[in-house]
Amino acid sequence: MRVAIAGAGAVGRSIARELITNGHQVLLIDKSPSAMKPERVPDAEWLLADSCELSSLEEARLDQCDVVIAATGDDKVNLVTSLLAKTEFGVPRTVGRVNHPNNEWLFTEAWGVDVNVSTPRIMSALVEEAVTIGDLVRLFTFRQGNANLVELTLPEDSPYVGKPAGLIPLPENCALVTILRDGQVYTPSAEQPIESGDELLFVVSADVEDELERLLAPTHHGG
Repeated sequence: MRVAIAGAGAVGRSIARELITNGHQVLLIDKSPSAMKPERVPDAEWLLADSCELSSLEEARLDQCDVVIAATGDDKVNLVTSLLAKTEFGVPRTVGRVNHPNNEWLFTEAWGVDVNVSTPRIMSALVEEAVTIGDLVRLFTFRQGNANLVELTLPEDSPYVGKPAGLIPLPENCALVTILRDGQVYTPSAEQPIESGDELLFVVSADVEDELERLLAPTHHGG
């Protein structure tokens, strides 16, 4: 995917690194010359420009982006960037960073924002989630120990669709903690069947993430 990130501060760079690690093309846009630090994220494209200006976004070739992330420290800039990306360039998915909770009500589809979030790691995960049914998305790394909170959207061809959660032979050091379905949160019991399209949240040690992905989505597993 080609992803443009408005705001090349610590948050923008953090998201960029995460996405580049996962194989995406990333463009960082910032109007401040002091934010231009290509050596911090050498694999990204960099553009010194104002993301609230149409001409800047044309230069950034926003019409060729799959996702635009408005990640500046200014909520007004994030709203305008999202709105222009959606209305002028038809970008399929926009993610807006909310800096001040009082402004969260503005970050809606009316302003061109598909998803509003305030945590860099979850931001990059939401971008990934748009295209990764059957792929493991790492949401959060726990400070203690070698464990991560990961999400996997169950594909239709998973061998465990319709099976009770208790019958899934999960690897050691792996626990299913939540099932998200139709906007509802379910606490998984052994009898609870899992369905295609379910978002499954696991706490899992890093060394068995691949094994978990192969188990639940064998045809999607890319390594």
